[in-house]
Amino acid sequence: MYTPAAYLEERPRIIHQAMRAWSFATLVSTGADGPVATHLPMLVDERPDAPPRLVTHMARNNEQWRHFIGGETPALAIFQGPHAFISPSWYEDRMTFPTWNYAAIHGIGRPRLVEEPEEILAVLRRTVALWDTPLGGPWSFAAMPDALILPRLERIVAIDMPLDRVEAKFKLNQDKTAADRAGVIAALDAAGDDQARAMAAMLRAFETEGADAPGGATLSGR
Repeated sequence: MYTPAAYLEERPRIIHQAMRAWSFATLVSTGADGPVATHLPMLVDERPDAPPRLVTHMARNNEQWRHFIGGETPALAIFQGPHAFISPSWYEDRMTFPTWNYAAIHGIGRPRLVEEPEEILAVLRRTVALWDTPLGGPWSFAAMPDALILPRLERIVAIDMPLDRVEAKFKLNQDKTAADRAGVIAALDAAGDDQARAMAAMLRAFETEGADAPGGATLSGR
């Protein structure tokens, strides 16, 4: 991913936190018929002294899983954070041009297939525990009978993707003054949509957290 130095984020703590927050990612690989992309919920498992491992699952009817037979095909997982159009009208110094602020993380690795029913079931249980259990609703995975679970496992493959490297780009007006960023924050807050508010929150973190904020290491001139 093309990333000027001003927008590069390299701190594992910040990157892993963002990957979990933006965990509905896009998995891209290339086969004989060209590139294929699938949108998937990702479990992010940290590893000591190595980039994290991604764990997910997809429908067996999705032919992309065949790319990963043998575990040698490289793939790209794209985690998309907040993004927003930025107008020069919001800056104190308006002798410049529009741009787009955004945050994205790329994870590159070689996925391997997980096809044993018990291992697939473990991935599904982890997925439910992460996203459904905190909702506190009446549904429970444990209450589902095997007669419903086992046929579903036959229609799913799980994927284990140890990452070889991770690239994080947080383009957040690091090249602008505090006054210009304040104008951007005010305009994004006033815009009223979720993406604009999320971008405003990331920018506001610069002012309150400094170098500890996502992207803040570059802002502070590390």
